[in-house]
Amino acid sequence: MWPEIETVKNEKRRELVLSGMEISERIKKTGLDPDLFTLTDLNYFSLTETCLQDIGSDISELLNLQTLILHSNRLETFNDAITRLPKLKILDVSSNFIKTLPESIASLSQIVSLNFSNNQLDSFPNLIDTSKLCVLDLSENRLTTFPDIISPKLTCLSELKLQRNNIEVIPNSITQLPALKTLNLNDNKIKTLPGELADCHKLKEVNLQGNPINDKRLFKLINQCRTKQILDYVKQNCPKTTNNINESSKKGKSKKNSEKDLESSQSEDNLVEYKYKISIKPSDESFKVVVDNSTKSIREHIVCCLINNINFTEETCKSFIKLQNKLHDGICNKRNSATIATHDFKKLESSMVKYTTFPPDKLIIKPLNHPNEITGAQLFTKLQIEANNLRKLKKKTTYSGIHKYLYLIEGKPVYPCLINEKQVVISFPPITNSDVTKIESSTTKIFVEVTSSLSQFACKNAMGELLKEMISLLETDLEVQQVRILNEEDQLKVIFPAKNDLIFDKNLAINVIRI
Repeated sequence: MWPEIETVKNEKRRELVLSGMEISERIKKTGLDPDLFTLTDLNYFSLTETCLQDIGSDISELLNLQTLILHSNRLETFNDAITRLPKLKILDVSSNFIKTLPESIASLSQIVSLNFSNNQLDSFPNLIDTSKLCVLDLSENRLTTFPDIISPKLTCLSELKLQRNNIEVIPNSITQLPALKTLNLNDNKIKTLPGELADCHKLKEVNLQGNPINDKRLFKLINQCRTKQILDYVKQNCPKTTNNINESSKKGKSKKNSEKDLESSQSEDNLVEYKYKISIKPSDESFKVVVDNSTKSIREHIVCCLINNINFTEETCKSFIKLQNKLHDGICNKRNSATIATHDFKKLESSMVKYTTFPPDKLIIKPLNHPNEITGAQLFTKLQIEANNLRKLKKKTTYSGIHKYLYLIEGKPVYPCLINEKQVVISFPPITNSDVTKIESSTTKIFVEVTSSLSQFACKNAMGELLKEMISLLETDLEVQQVRILNEEDQLKVIFPAKNDLIFDKNLAINVIRI
């Protein structure tokens, strides 16, 4: 039995991470250890950067698996036994050599994120019952047509990544994806855009660079990465291809009806009795977050904001910390989807925060509630020893607290972190904050960062939930200030909250005012 598998079995862990040359050599000699498939309590399994060509049909024995990471192997086929994992939420088989996928992929009813990027797919199965799917990444494949995934049943699909394929046409039925916010079609073979694209009302990021667009004005707008201007231009200049019965004869009537509908909608808004409000202030040019390119390989996605004029009591401050733990277990899916970190803005002492990576022995942090600085490698070892001792002392079969997230960084060559201008590490996601910027009852302004290895949507979703829950906790209005996130070339990557963020159900009675 492999030592890693024996450890998981003896300590009744629920996570297993295998990666690298040593694991690859074992697979070459004897294949995967069959005892792996007896670990039926596993909910997280990562096997990456090996010579593995097939995971084997016994993978279906891991009935409690929620996250399966198989990127950067030598997989040539996709074993349909994976589709018999009833609890699977996150599946990453990127950077392999897979050419086809089984139709049974649609039976993954709990799936939230699918990543098949950097494979050799020339088609993709129809997704029927994957109504919880939020992120689909099919970038860097060989698709020549838009994947057959457009269905009003996909009510959660918000991010669609199709860059670097050979797609020629965007179907006019794209409007049937009601939650679509991000559409990346860079470096394909698209010449024209359907007018229907402008009817995707939640769409806020469209990437179409590197396509042979016929319309020169549109081509220029696309290269300037101006989503709003692109969609406005499409609305005015690109014909719709959908057949509308008696469209011409009903045009005047439709316009009047639209005006009436708008008036009716406005009247309904006026009738809503809002209990609380979130006022969104524009970003302050004197503060920004810069993202290092190195984060792409480890934990790419991040959104940030500032919360002004906070008035904590000792009790509400403690409740605020507990709230973050609750969100980590809930909407953040045990930090698999996202990790929230909050800081006293005054303690940042910086006009710029950088999101970057360091090797484990080079990352220096003073962890939350710890007296001294320590390296990332030392912290990992220390927490691992603590975890084992606590588990034995309390006679538990699983880890608790911060210890249950250690598997998320186990075996990683670099660790993600946020640093201020003085190069002081203020955050080490997904593990801990720094004690340097610790939130206290005296805190009046909070810097919030949410990071994810999954998607930008996961970050924004968690951030929105945090703000909503803060209103409920503090029973007061919030003033939220936008934070700009730039890349190393000083180009804007994302700003939060943008105009399509923080769209709450009217039943919550939270009025979002954009100043």
